[in-house]
Amino acid sequence: MQYAAITRRLKDLGGDKWAIHNAARDRLNQGEDIIELTIGEPDIPTDPGLIEICADSMRRGRTRYSNGRGEAGLIKALQRTYASRLPEIAPENILCFPGTQTALFAVMLALVEEGDGVLIGDPYYATYDGVVEATGAKVQAVPLKMEHGFVPQPHDLQTAITPNSRVLLLNTPHNPSGSVINHDSMRAIGDIALAHDLWIVCDEVYESLIFEGEFCSPLEFAPLRERTIVVSSISKSHAATGFRSGWAIGPKEAMRLLLPISETMLFGNQPFIADMTEAALTDDYDTAERLRTSLARRARTCQAAFEAAEGLSSFLPRGGMFMLVDVSATGLGGEAFAWRLLEEEAVAVMPGNSFGGQAGHLIRLGLTLPDAKLAEAVRRITALSARLCAARFPAKAQA
Repeated sequence: MQYAAITRRLKDLGGDKWAIHNAARDRLNQGEDIIELTIGEPDIPTDPGLIEICADSMRRGRTRYSNGRGEAGLIKALQRTYASRLPEIAPENILCFPGTQTALFAVMLALVEEGDGVLIGDPYYATYDGVVEATGAKVQAVPLKMEHGFVPQPHDLQTAITPNSRVLLLNTPHNPSGSVINHDSMRAIGDIALAHDLWIVCDEVYESLIFEGEFCSPLEFAPLRERTIVVSSISKSHAATGFRSGWAIGPKEAMRLLLPISETMLFGNQPFIADMTEAALTDDYDTAERLRTSLARRARTCQAAFEAAEGLSSFLPRGGMFMLVDVSATGLGGEAFAWRLLEEEAVAVMPGNSFGGQAGHLIRLGLTLPDAKLAEAVRRITALSARLCAARFPAKAQA
């Protein structure tokens, strides 16, 4: 039987990246004691008040079709949320989606097609190449280096641009590194986008989880607003990953042209989840603050342990839920190290090559476990590293 080209474009960009995670889950389901550090799942529950709002909304009959743009109450809440960055924001600047991932996919469908290029800092979140390749466009990798804090450097961005470049996809705070693009860097990046007539698509889902520095959005720069589309959700800020509630904010024309794509995919979201999201954006919940405090503490603790360990070095994240660790001094790449870690120490992490071509020497670990369990995982990671280094340099180990 014949299949569409999209199936060929995506055949290596889906579940294969999560092979270690899936293997660890299988072992967990079989009763093994595996410490899982592979995914960004907040370790605190969704606020009970939000769950009750969602349940009450269903009881009140808010279970029928919505419209393609989003429920009126949620649209108003998003207008209030983004008014300081987009002073003239109107409902026509907003589209609601079931999660950031869906919003990003629809946005890419609207902006690029076969022959186009999308500039993405590498390493990048594991699904970014999929949403690009699905359209027929190609990823144009912009190297992100640990010595530069995993922030895009103007020279590297300029070098990566070609006549086919159409979109610059940013992510701040950044997954997988936890870097944060500051105001000056964002201005420099924006100037390049203006000079080359690039769209900016900015994934801001970790905005509320910054430990160090201040958040900066391209929407804060007036010259960039007509070429910027922001995507985000309540998945991380309110520990509500399973509710799948997100949005896109952008120019009216772009949202008008994006709406039929959204309606073709979804034809509306769930009103009861929209009601919950409206409350999340409007009322005072401490979920993000609690997450931010615990994640920052864990990041510092892990950093100290890795810097004291043989064969490991790490980047202290400024935000988000993850940490990158360089394992190259052990003699293994990230994927080989991750498989050895699962087999020998029963700890599951993501190999860096799941996040692009620049991260093969890295592993990514989630910071979303209780402190004691995370400390045990770090102990096992450092133990494996010590064994590998001893085998690689036996004379040094004997000395």
